Amino acid sequence: MATVTTPARATGGASETPDTPGWARWANEHRKWLFAAPAMIFVAALIVFPLAWTGYLSLTDAEGSVRAESEFVGFRNYLDVLSDTERFWPAVGRTATFTVVALLFEVVLGMAVALLLWRPFKGQKWVRVAILMPLVATPVAVGMMWRLIFDPNIGLANQVLGWVGIGPQPWLAGQHSALPTTIFIDVWQWTPMVVLILLAGLTSLSDEPQEAARIDGASTWQRFRHVTLPLLMPTVIVAILLRGIDALKTFDILYATKGRGGGSFHEVETLNVYAYGLSFDYNEYGVSSTVLIIFFLIIIGSMWALTARRKEAHR
Repeated sequence: MATVTTPARATGGASETPDTPGWARWANEHRKWLFAAPAMIFVAALIVFPLAWTGYLSLTDAEGSVRAESEFVGFRNYLDVLSDTERFWPAVGRTATFTVVALLFEVVLGMAVALLLWRPFKGQKWVRVAILMPLVATPVAVGMMWRLIFDPNIGLANQVLGWVGIGPQPWLAGQHSALPTTIFIDVWQWTPMVVLILLAGLTSLSDEPQEAARIDGASTWQRFRHVTLPLLMPTVIVAILLRGIDALKTFDILYATKGRGGGSFHEVETLNVYAYGLSFDYNEYGVSSTVLIIFFLIIIGSMWALTARRKEAHR
């Protein structure tokens, strides 16, 4: 009578024998981490090394050249920066103002546009393409374009105002109007990104809660406030997290429109622009590294707060 031999089952996805070395068995059990390890180490090196080097420079009096001899000064740079009420704290205030105001307008407008695009209508595809057009251009190109539009003398914006009897405005040239104008430019370019995120969240929602609320006689506003918005809140937090962190780090639009120092009176000088000026205009690498480390801690704190809020929204 013929004997049927059943092959031994493989353990861990690969065949092993009693003669298999211990290191080979360990590698087989942890192969998913071993395959990912080179990429993880490479990415970690790209993040850790610049951060560590910047942290080291922030504790020295490096200036003139990063290769020049420098002395260890401890936390003196941090004390000097945190006591600077002429440039640092005003830059913190402008950074916060730019981020909060731009983010508020982008989320509100993004929500409104996403709700309009949520339900199908004729020509919806072309409307979506038109709305996403600002994302195609680079921020520097967008900044230069709006700089020409808002030019006080030959800009299109003042020409349009003249057609309706309104006098010319300084826009980017004004000490008090420059920051609101740059916020408008940022809102114009990045609101479509918020629209994309919120529209993806809206399309994933079930229609059953909406139908139940409609049958109960809820109005459009009541359905949005009590049904749509609570269900969409995790997606809203994601949009705020992604766009908020990006708005905090805005540099290219500000530099393209106002140049060094954020203007003659530092009217749009945020922390990024301030740190850039310290590094490349004044070559004060120790102080600029200190500003960047403080800025990094602000970003990490903002991410932590928004992530905690997102977890609460999921509960």
